[in-house]
Amino acid sequence: MSPRARGSVVGGATRVPTVLSIGPARLTAGLDHAERLDLRAHQQVHGPIGPLSKRALIELADDVNLTGRGGAGFPFAKKVKAVADAVERRMLAPFVVVNATEGEPAAWKDKVLLTRAPHLILDGAALVAWALRAVEVVLCVADDGIGERSLLAAIAERDLPVPARVVRVPHRFISGEGGALVQGINGLPHIPPGIKRRASEGGVAGQPTLLSNAETFAQLAIAARIGPRRYREVGEPQGKEPGTVLLSVTGSARHPAVVECPTGTPLAEVLDLCAVPAGPAVLSGGFHGRWLDMATASRAEVSRRGMAAVGGALGAGIILPIGPDTCPVGEVARVVRYLAAESAGQCGPCRLGLPDLARAVDGLASGTGDPAVVRAAAAGVKGRGACSHPDGTAGFATSALEVFADDLTRHARAGDCGRSTVGVLPVPTTREEGGTRRLHVDWSRCDGHGLCADVAPDLIRLDGNGYPAFLDAPVPVRLEPVAAQAVAMCPALALRMAAAKR
Repeated sequence: MSPRARGSVVGGATRVPTVLSIGPARLTAGLDHAERLDLRAHQQVHGPIGPLSKRALIELADDVNLTGRGGAGFPFAKKVKAVADAVERRMLAPFVVVNATEGEPAAWKDKVLLTRAPHLILDGAALVAWALRAVEVVLCVADDGIGERSLLAAIAERDLPVPARVVRVPHRFISGEGGALVQGINGLPHIPPGIKRRASEGGVAGQPTLLSNAETFAQLAIAARIGPRRYREVGEPQGKEPGTVLLSVTGSARHPAVVECPTGTPLAEVLDLCAVPAGPAVLSGGFHGRWLDMATASRAEVSRRGMAAVGGALGAGIILPIGPDTCPVGEVARVVRYLAAESAGQCGPCRLGLPDLARAVDGLASGTGDPAVVRAAAAGVKGRGACSHPDGTAGFATSALEVFADDLTRHARAGDCGRSTVGVLPVPTTREEGGTRRLHVDWSRCDGHGLCADVAPDLIRLDGNGYPAFLDAPVPVRLEPVAAQAVAMCPALALRMAAAKR
């Protein structure tokens, strides 16, 4: 199968990655001739589409085994049926919510669809709105400006069966979580609710809501046009995960791209297409995914079953290789610090446990830590959060312990592995929500009173000698007041908070 490249375009101030395909292009069809498909070009490439009944929609989604492409992989047919049942039981018109937020820094596939093929997303949302007789379609995008203008133009170009509106969501890791998304649409903080509730039962305005990822709606639009038989003509030979998938491939790739390929495609073929250099490992599934050493990654196939078979994860289709020129342990530490700062701060496992995990991983990077401490910190947060963020972060950190065991040994012996951390993994360096000020200690003054840890336990822990320890990261804005209080109450005047150096 020969790859085809489709040029990149500018979205806001950020360049959207090049689009590549292996095999027949479906979601990315026509992008080799146009930077963006307006309605006329979209119809020329994809053809007409008509409404489906509720029954026909459920049967179609079931026939092609359509699952959510946002990470969880929940069967779309079951989701539609759950909303339909809730509508019948509660006698309330439903909402349709499209999640195109992509809060993870390495995610690009939905942004490519928004920017270059927005009508595919709208087609899928319209099909669901028709079938369920929805009251409104709500399209959620990140507030980074990428794709929003294109989406608004697409809405203006066509008539949708129900009103549609675009909602901006803070570009944070947890803002795209389903519960957080519904909260934000309802005018509440964009954080996961303390009590989990299915959107199908009570989502937007407390009414039944079908919420799914942007690519999922686009895949539905393709399936409705070509039918289940043709949809299944490409993809896994077993037919359990037919069709194509979009992958965001960045990291150390020399040609970062969003790649469309059939399910079952060898991951090695995708890595070769993006000119990934020989390196120690590949992160599969993004920052809530799993690490694979390069030899294992070369045996993986691009599907949920194929990735799981080798201990990896497909997740939201994020593939992050790291090359030989960076310290992998340092890269892992950067990401765990970032994920700890992305906490909503509303439950103990996130608010206290994730900073502890980040400190433990920082210890490994400096050569003073112990993998057993990392495992213990990870075990302390698993299964205890209001959302999947603690579990995902713990899995990311613990999978690194096995894959980078040799590097950890070098760090323990010499304090490092001889390579600097160059920042291959895309972690934001500054972010308004994460703050721009850091805590500092004047060790010539600090007497180990420990009062700072009592005042600001979310930020500061005491080490084995009773001295303060905290993350080498900006203080989150929400915690700046308590950090300032800890500074003010330090008896030795040893603690201060200052602007982070850039």
